[in-house]
Amino acid sequence: MVNELNALESKIAQVAALCRSLRAENSELRLQLSAAEADRVRAIQRMDLARERIEALALQLPGSAEDAADPACTD
Repeated sequence: MVNELNALESKIAQVAALCRSLRAENSELRLQLSAAEADRVRAIQRMDLARERIEALALQLPGSAEDAADPACTD
């Protein structure tokens, strides 16, 4: 009976340690996810800015106003 209680106590300690470890890992993963989401937002903003700049430059190209008005010119 004492051996069974000792084994149970050991298993409970292992489960508790695993729980603590998983909570710490989960916390770290949440931080990493938050940083990745912030990086993604910054990348989207940079891409939008680059697209706007390219579109503005494209409008300055010779013949770009004619091409924009011509329905035969499509991408």
